[in-house]
Amino acid sequence: MDLKDLHRLFAQASKLSRQTEFVVVGSHSALGVPRDRALPARMTMSIDVDAWTRNDPERIFELQGALGQGSAFELENGYYLDPVSPRLPTLPEGWESRLYKVKFEDGIVVHFLDPNDCAVSKYARAEPRDREWLQAGLSAGILSAAIIDYRLRETAFADDGERTRAVAAFEEDRTRKGPSKRPKR
Repeated sequence: MDLKDLHRLFAQASKLSRQTEFVVVGSHSALGVPRDRALPARMTMSIDVDAWTRNDPERIFELQGALGQGSAFELENGYYLDPVSPRLPTLPEGWESRLYKVKFEDGIVVHFLDPNDCAVSKYARAEPRDREWLQAGLSAGILSAAIIDYRLRETAFADDGERTRAVAAFEEDRTRKGPSKRPKR
């Protein structure tokens, strides 16, 4: 996926919801960050776009039928909106101030979670596909081990088990052997 794909999705979401601002979290948050290199394929291959409407987060759930999994939109485009609540992801303190803003010519604005904040949320879940995204981002230098380490310490986890799981998964990825697994600086 790329920004053009996300714009297509949010143009439809805007028509249906009359909202013009959206927040993207999850794997596709990396698409909104200015960078000097291409994203690894593993960071853009997800077909679900985790998002909410910025000014009225609950409105996003109204779009499930038209743009969500199994919708005509998904059948036509091969990807879909996965409506989420801002309360869903486990995020570090201050994440809202680090959102990246992309404004499209038609007035649609998409705010993207900083990928290092997204990494904290993915480490909290520690699911296999999230770990692949994390390892690809660390290996390519898109994610910063130093920043993630700091932000893990600035995160209010749901419980001790979530914190333990997140820190253990991060330590495992940070200490992987081999030049292709180390973050580039």
